[in-house]
Amino acid sequence: MGNQCLFWYRVKRKNTNCAHNISVFDQGIGFKNQWYCKELKKVSKYVIPMPVPSSYNDITQNATIRDYVGWVWYERTFFVPARWRGEQRVFLRFGSANYETVVWINGVKVTNHSGGYLPFVAEVTKQLSYGSENKVTVALNNTLTPLTIPQGRIVFPNNTDRYPPGYFIQEYNFDFTNYAGIHRPVYLYTTPRSYIDDVTVTTETSEDNYFGTIRYSILCQGCSKDAMLYTDLLDEDGANVASNFGPKNKISFKRPKLWWPNLMHERPGYLYTLKIHLKDGDVEDFYRLKIGVRSLSWNSSGIFINHQKVYFQGFGKHEDFLIKGRGVDYSLIVKDFNLINWLGANSFRTSHYPYAEEIMDFADKNGIMVIDEIPGVGLDHFGADLLKNHLEAMKELIHRDKNRPSVVMWSIGNEPQSQKPEAAPYYSQVVNFTKLLDPTRPVTLVLSRGYFEDKAAPFLDVICFNRYYSWYSDTGHLELIQQQLLNEARNWHNKFRKPVMMTEYGAGSIAGFHSDPPVVWTEDYQTALMKEYFKGFDILRKEGFFIGEMIWNFADFGTPQESFRPTACMKGLFTRDRKPKMAAYTMRKRYAELCEMTGCESACPSNL
Repeated sequence: MGNQCLFWYRVKRKNTNCAHNISVFDQGIGFKNQWYCKELKKVSKYVIPMPVPSSYNDITQNATIRDYVGWVWYERTFFVPARWRGEQRVFLRFGSANYETVVWINGVKVTNHSGGYLPFVAEVTKQLSYGSENKVTVALNNTLTPLTIPQGRIVFPNNTDRYPPGYFIQEYNFDFTNYAGIHRPVYLYTTPRSYIDDVTVTTETSEDNYFGTIRYSILCQGCSKDAMLYTDLLDEDGANVASNFGPKNKISFKRPKLWWPNLMHERPGYLYTLKIHLKDGDVEDFYRLKIGVRSLSWNSSGIFINHQKVYFQGFGKHEDFLIKGRGVDYSLIVKDFNLINWLGANSFRTSHYPYAEEIMDFADKNGIMVIDEIPGVGLDHFGADLLKNHLEAMKELIHRDKNRPSVVMWSIGNEPQSQKPEAAPYYSQVVNFTKLLDPTRPVTLVLSRGYFEDKAAPFLDVICFNRYYSWYSDTGHLELIQQQLLNEARNWHNKFRKPVMMTEYGAGSIAGFHSDPPVVWTEDYQTALMKEYFKGFDILRKEGFFIGEMIWNFADFGTPQESFRPTACMKGLFTRDRKPKMAAYTMRKRYAELCEMTGCESACPSNL
């Protein structure tokens, strides 16, 4: 819909002797002294090059930057052509920035945003200087508090014998690195004065999949009452399948090429293009949206796509890699999806936050089902202010991903303290709000408390639970896995009468460590543990209510520095740089066998 620019920024930081020892005065100095009106190199000597998109933590050799908590400042100059002035509008879009962001154009504030994983947009038409150079300045703060999603807290130790004055520690209830920076692309783009602003699409199929129906609603901005909207549905070869007109309508047609998950059809991930043409006087705008035609339904024992029951075989992942941290890496995205297909998986969960749109695009076109998760990980204290932020994050997530066929479930969080009485009204409101925005998908919350004490489960459509038998509990006792797994999964279903799936299980392994008989931290123990889970999964799957298994994790990933982790969480099937462990081969064999039992036989890896 317009021109796009990928920005390269410079980041300003306050140099200190201690990574956590930043005073309140230091943190506010950039705002007080109006750095957004100046060149950063003129206000401090501590200005360094910083790539975007990228986390800043691992770019330098400076431990202070790696562990930094607080405000950092980015800036970049860019040229806007004179031809952009006049009958069009200009917008600045950030894919994401973690966590609190304030943006200025030429010294004028244009937007601010809270939340580290979703896009935000500002119109900058009036703030730009056309035919000349412009400057964008960004202040970014990665601090987490009891009111942010996810939560954290700043602790000031009282022991002055051990800690210097003003020293503080950022604590949070999750085990992945809280990477900071502008993590996803930043675009400058134009639209006409009248333009297509948003499209909402839902699809369904007849019981025999002979008829497909696409319902759509189009939102225009700046349009007159005489504006006309025309819609064409194009297949993957660009041929016109159907046409219609108006801002709200439907397209029905025979013999649709359906969007199928991987392993359920020989041609998974089929995408049409919905081409929308706005004509408002002499103004025209075009919008092209990739869509998949599929039905999605659920009941007390399963989830169904195109009226066939689905069994999830996948994993939790992380946006994490060497040097760039959580920054979008196109080569890594392609590599990861090659590995997903090599494994024979059909799904993953965006643990524990929404992933980049480029990742979601690949999921759509590869037929990989996604449990789309908000960053509500490890929530502990529940209140009105937190709830407000939680609902806003859900609203942003659904707005971004509502049209994606790969998104088959919303996850409103991971491992909260859901045994607390206040968790019941809190999660009841989050579920109801989510269903109000999108009633077409089931809603889940990934649980870690026991079935006998959990207060959130009654409100969910699907029970997802995490458990690490013979790792965090009964360490080394592989013989207990089947009994504990069977009993707990059955108890969840018997109490709540919902479909049940396991969204985390596994064990850590250090690549190259071996032992016979197996012991913890070896690749042998990791694979032996997996095989015991597989036996339990097979029994549960035959009982009808158990709908999936997702190992933790796809690949090793960075964590905070801790004495019990050797630089990273080591539960991956692959190392952090994507080398396969024994577990990857074990899982590939497992998923091939599952495909023979639950998928489309001709679509299984062994037959392709």
